[in-house]
Amino acid sequence: MLKDVAAARARGDIDVLSRAGLGLEDFLTEAVDSVHRAVPWVAACISTQDPATHILTSARKYGALEGRNEHDGLWARLEYGGDDPTNFLSLYATGRTAVAMQLATDGGIERSVRMGQLMRPHYDFWDETRMIFADGDTYWGTMSLFRGSDEAAFDPVEVGWLQSLAPLLARGVRAGLVAGSVADARSPSAGVSLTIVDGSDTVTQISPGAERRLAQLLTDERSAHPMSMIAALAGAARRYGRGELPTPPRVRVRTADGEWLLIQASPLSGADAGAVAIMIEDAAPVDVAGVLLAALELTDREREVLRLILRGADTKTIAAELFLSPYTVQDHCKAIFEKVGVRSRRELIAQLMHHPGDAVHGDDAPSS
Repeated sequence: MLKDVAAARARGDIDVLSRAGLGLEDFLTEAVDSVHRAVPWVAACISTQDPATHILTSARKYGALEGRNEHDGLWARLEYGGDDPTNFLSLYATGRTAVAMQLATDGGIERSVRMGQLMRPHYDFWDETRMIFADGDTYWGTMSLFRGSDEAAFDPVEVGWLQSLAPLLARGVRAGLVAGSVADARSPSAGVSLTIVDGSDTVTQISPGAERRLAQLLTDERSAHPMSMIAALAGAARRYGRGELPTPPRVRVRTADGEWLLIQASPLSGADAGAVAIMIEDAAPVDVAGVLLAALELTDREREVLRLILRGADTKTIAAELFLSPYTVQDHCKAIFEKVGVRSRRELIAQLMHHPGDAVHGDDAPSS
């Protein structure tokens, strides 16, 4: 049962944390601990998603799930390879941002494929509350809280309180994506790395570059294995191949070193039904512009200026394109620098892209 004092204190703590400019690991760890004080759980999993495609980019596990990655592939196949009405994509598409499985199934959790095939037999979880960190017209992350057979099911008041945290958690995730120190030097580009998985998501081919890049995605001991993201992309690619999704799946993800990767998946035709190719490469500024523009709390005009900066435009070009004076452009740049915590364009690119000294080139930035 939700206690008003504990709930108010936990919500206040999460609000403060979301505004503190914490890195992603620190914010999520502190936030999930705050949630636990108001809504107890035996295990929790928090994931981040690409705000444009809503595909998994990272996951962190707490409590009874910490260090247990042996069934991540099955979770990803169930979550992204089918049309379960309580997967996160389906929930968001129908306007629901929180659901408790005991309530949703009227006590018949075995009717849920995820609960019946994964959570109950492998972990002895008898209830799950899922919530989406919705913010505006997209979402940035998700959280699943679990209880066992000897705990009470999540009640509607608890679910409603968790749902109310969505904008705070989204704010903290957005801030965490652009927080962190600047690297001293950029690692040499490895070009495009390739991984191929078969219809059961078993890796059949992987390049050395892909192995190195996937290892960069392990941020700490709570991280899910990066292959869970690969399985999620593969499941979405197969759905795209069947005409169930409108575009090929792709994600922009930041590594433990602070660099950005672009990871794309494409179904392969041929004898091996269900085979998928996963391409991993360094993300260019234009690849992640949409994420960065959405993550930073900028005014509309500041977003326009930053988008052009990420395309490599100088002050004169920005002024001409936006019909502003060069002095006004400089004022907007100063405001952006202050919000990001840098003093120059070069530091701005280094901070956002973790690529010090890079020249910035490119065409239209993707929207998120």
